[in-house]
Amino acid sequence: MYFLMNDAVLSLQGDDLSITAISRRFGQVGFDYVQQLARELFSEHPMLQHSHPERAMKLAALVRAKDPSINAALFVAPSMGCSPAKVGMRFASIDIAAMASLQKAQMKGELDAVFADREIWRQLAA
Repeated sequence: MYFLMNDAVLSLQGDDLSITAISRRFGQVGFDYVQQLARELFSEHPMLQHSHPERAMKLAALVRAKDPSINAALFVAPSMGCSPAKVGMRFASIDIAAMASLQKAQMKGELDAVFADREIWRQLAA
């Protein structure tokens, strides 16, 4: 299972990142709490998907466990250490072909914020 977080395709492989395992551990946690957690993480580490990929994968798995239709998230912090309330968020469901294209670009070293924005986030805004 792949998940696009900002400009990184994360592979959610492994038993500890499965929807079943995450649901079992965090079943009582609501989606609002997950969003607040994401805001706090990105306010401290605006490039979390690159600086702390293991945390990013756990966050992505938690988002998927709360809403399995989501396989992409955009988190934008205006600055490091900003108030969590200032972190913008957007969630999406992108098709398999788009995810495969992103994965291929990442493997070639071509996936960056501009590429992801052009291919996914701007398209969804239209």
